Amino acid sequence: EVCCFPGLPMALKFEGSAFFRQRIICSTLSRKAIVIKDIRPNDQKPGLVDYEASLLRLIEKITNGTRVEIDVTGTSVYFNPGTLVGGKVKHDCGTGRAMGYFLEAVVLLAPFGKKPLNLTLTGITNHSDNIDISVDAFRTVTVPSLTHFGIENVEFKVVKRGAPPLGGGQVVFTCPVVKELKSIDLVDGGQIKRVRGVAYTTRASPTIASRMVDVAKGLLINYVSDVFIYVDNYRGAEAGSSPGYGLTLVAETTSGCSIHSELMGEKGQLPEDVAKQCATTLFNEILRGGCTDTSTQSMFVALMALGPEDVMKLRIGKLSPYTIEFLRHLKQFFGVSFQITPDPETKTVLLVCIGSAFKNLGRTLL
Repeated sequence: EVCCFPGLPMALKFEGSAFFRQRIICSTLSRKAIVIKDIRPNDQKPGLVDYEASLLRLIEKITNGTRVEIDVTGTSVYFNPGTLVGGKVKHDCGTGRAMGYFLEAVVLLAPFGKKPLNLTLTGITNHSDNIDISVDAFRTVTVPSLTHFGIENVEFKVVKRGAPPLGGGQVVFTCPVVKELKSIDLVDGGQIKRVRGVAYTTRASPTIASRMVDVAKGLLINYVSDVFIYVDNYRGAEAGSSPGYGLTLVAETTSGCSIHSELMGEKGQLPEDVAKQCATTLFNEILRGGCTDTSTQSMFVALMALGPEDVMKLRIGKLSPYTIEFLRHLKQFFGVSFQITPDPETKTVLLVCIGSAFKNLGRTLL
């Protein structure tokens, strides 16, 4: 549906606060203006929340010519995207959501900028609500997955860790630009060959990390012999402003795929319970099958839709509600439809699509 703010160009109309980030990503890439109305109109604090406004500010920093209009109540937003430029950018993510909320958006936009992106983010690196992907999973799973699409030499460094509520973490994300993406054919998930992990503490006793490693390794070693969990203890200025601890586990397969699980300990939770819950979650992710886990499947389908006009295939375990909505948005903005074929034998789902042949026309020629 097409609608418009008074005096502003025509735009696609959406309603509600759900999937706000998806709509902003698709709008920025497709260069189509959008209007989002009825954003939490009945809440005690109606309208945009802090982290959504922060995401809009970040998009403004990495683009040129983006126009954002928010009404008085904050319940309606007009977003007209500009040109993705990249460059050197610094941004404070606040403490509403973890950095993963912002990184998942930036990783889809950065390869299509005019210049390589050098982004420094400050805020919470690992959140105890475990909603957003942590910086450890982003570094060990998301960044290596980009090579499937021909996005090479992406760098990600955790300078400081920041636990909630005060944060204080800092990361540096560097991404080169590409002209176009490569097609993928990820059908064979392969067998699990090894498990790697990171047990970290910030402003907490180092023995907590060792206790998590002992329990997690004790469970994993029953199924795979090659298990190594790195202990990462942060102190002083590098530890951020709040105490915290957590565990990230990554299972690597023989076909080059990665499946992960992660958990940050909440107040009063035993390290042994964190390790046991994290290992169990990893077993469940492996049991679902496929070539990617639940948290990264949305990134894969988005990059497939932006890929060349070639048949691309991806096998996943189970479609998450977030990915299902992303598929709808990709069809609306880019006209890309996915053929979804369940495989009863392996209990997986095969996604097949022909890309939109998205090209980075703003890239500076060397």
